[in-house]
Amino acid sequence: MLDGRPLIDVHLHPAPLGSLKVDWATWVQGRDAPELRALYREDGTVDAVRLDDLLAAEGVDAAVALAEYSPRVTGIQSAEDMAALVGPRVRFAANINPHLHHPVEDELARQLDLGAVALKVHPVHGGFAVNHRALYPAYAMLQERGLPLVVHCGTSTFPGALNQYGDPIAIDDLLRDFRRLDIVLAHGGRGWWYDAAAFLVLSNSHVWIELSGLPPSRLQTYYARHNWPRLTQKMIFGTDWPGVPGIAANARAVAALCPDDQTADLVLAGNAQHVYGIGGND
Repeated sequence: MLDGRPLIDVHLHPAPLGSLKVDWATWVQGRDAPELRALYREDGTVDAVRLDDLLAAEGVDAAVALAEYSPRVTGIQSAEDMAALVGPRVRFAANINPHLHHPVEDELARQLDLGAVALKVHPVHGGFAVNHRALYPAYAMLQERGLPLVVHCGTSTFPGALNQYGDPIAIDDLLRDFRRLDIVLAHGGRGWWYDAAAFLVLSNSHVWIELSGLPPSRLQTYYARHNWPRLTQKMIFGTDWPGVPGIAANARAVAALCPDDQTADLVLAGNAQHVYGIGGND
């Protein structure tokens, strides 16, 4: 709980150092705080208990750690690595890359069996279009099981990223072909596509904006052309930790932008509970 309000962060990157391609300073976005170093064991893996303690200190009730298979850009943060962190607060999201995994549905099923609560795809780091037909069997599995798809929607500054794949227009195909699938736009169109992301969210009940990597002080500027009270009701809190000053500080800043307490409750926890099925009695 943060200030008496439930808090869920759906976007954490607790990466093991041994399989991380970028250097530490790049990974933490220049934020080399002692509490980050303290999370790691001597072998470069994150200690699950220390991570849970850090989240508790930040007021986080539940969080989602993200697997990623992007050897071209950030390296490998495997499903097994993320599953090892699952505990009182932490769940994890699967990741598939059609250049590495075939058949994709078999790999997704394997990661779901490890306990994944969602699938995140990273077109920008993986180098593929989100509407690539090779991914469709995985999307069908998600829809059948009632699990969300998280899509990296926006630019990335990591070397090797292919930002042309961050355009949310390709998601329009998924909305037509998977009408019951909840789709979460991680980073909310960061860079060039805020308007497109907001349009998708406001025009479809199954699309959500996830706030990771977006400074709260700029949110109303990014989405200035859209109905802010309506849009906030479709937002999900996430930070992109560890590349942020602090989870609690971000959450308080986001809550202050919400038009009322009810909306703040939705953004900080309620929408994540609904879409990811976590943070309640999961």
